[in-house]
This record gives sequence, C-alpha cells and structure tokens, in this order.
Amino acid sequence: MRIIAAMDIMEGACVRLAQGDYSRKTVYDSDPLDVAKEMEEHGIKYLHLVDLDGAREGKIRNHGVLETIAHNTGLKVDFSGGIRSDDDLRTLFSCGAAQVTCGSIAVTQPSLFLQWLQEYGPERIILGADFRNRKVATAGWLNESDSDIISFLQSYRKEGVIYAMCTDIEKDGMLDGPSFNIYREIVTIKGLSLIASGGITSSADIMTLRDAGCEGAIIGRAIYEGRITLTELAALC
Repeated sequence: MRIIAAMDIMEGACVRLAQGDYSRKTVYDSDPLDVAKEMEEHGIKYLHLVDLDGAREGKIRNHGVLETIAHNTGLKVDFSGGIRSDDDLRTLFSCGAAQVTCGSIAVTQPSLFLQWLQEYGPERIILGADFRNRKVATAGWLNESDSDIISFLQSYRKEGVIYAMCTDIEKDGMLDGPSFNIYREIVTIKGLSLIASGGITSSADIMTLRDAGCEGAIIGRAIYEGRITLTELAALC
C-alpha cells in the first residue's frame, strides 16, 4: 500500500481544515517546499497536493506550488482542487503533476471527465469521490449531491476508472479514525484501487487500511500535529 502525505494549500501556505470548513483553518507552515523536502528526506515518495483556493473558486490557483515542489524534489505529486477545463489539465501536467484528482467535474460534467480519462489514461486521472453521510460532495465539500458513494464508484469503474480517492468529510481533520466500514465496502468493487483519506491518526490505522485492501492511504493532520511522526512513516515506507 502506498503511503501518501497530504498538503493542503491556501494562499501559498500549508494549512488544514476541520471537516472541510474554511473558517476552521490552521496554518502549519508558510513554505510548502520546505515541508515537502522534509517529507522526502524521511522516505515519503508520494504527495497529495490540494489547492483549497482553487476548490472554493472553481479555478486552479496554486499550480505554482506544484511546479516548485515537482521541480525541486523527487516526490510524485497528485494535484486536486479547482480542475474544470482542458487548460487546467495541460497546466498541471506541464507543471509536473504525476496524477490529477478530479472530483466535482465527475459529478457536474461526467462526459468531460470521461473524455479526460480516455485522453490521458486511467493511470493519470484519479476519481475524487469525497462523501458526507454516504453522499458524494462537490465544490470543495461545500455542496452535497444525491449520489450514493458506492453506486457512484461502481458506475465509474464500469467506464474504466482505476483509481478512486475517497474522504469521509465527517472524519477529515478530526483525528478520530477512518471510516473503515465504508472503505471495506468500496474495496469489494472489482478492479478499483482505493486511496483512503480522512481521520487517520496512528500507524495502526494505516495497517488496518492496508489489511482491508486499500491501494493507498493519505495522512495529513496527523503528520503536522505529530500524532504520526515522519520517523514512523519512514519505517512504514
């Protein structure tokens, strides 16, 4: 299972939100590159970079941070937040993204998402399917759709999606454990690789997700607040 560090960017700084609430923001570091280099030094190879400004505004804003990290580290970066157009994808891949995670667009413009899936390949396009009360959320978690998370993932798997990144919004940033039961449901979808996110607090949580069959696990606030040290992650990596 891949261990993936999360880095949420707002106004160029590393921050974390609680349950996706922009008013509940904690700033951890003003220099994302320093944070990325420290992660790399401890053996982390994968970074999930979230453009919170872009997610809220519906247009990518922090691709410069992506470019800086991609060009100055060996981290394999996937980018999410505010991706709405062909130009956005071209910009992100030219800035060094290894993968991009598309969430809102898969709900609001499924034909465009499927076009990207075909054009760039399912290895480079991750389906973002974040949920609250089992309903898929969009627009930086500000809106909730009528789509059930399992049905949503099953329908896109039939269209060729390989990777799905899922966050239980109620768990995100709360440090009270992931939604193991829902993730165990998701991994039963044949051919779908689940990247689990939200609520991971300990090495034991990571191992439980691995044993459940997750392809990847994203760790964010637990790193920044020392619940899981970079030394512990280095050993796991």
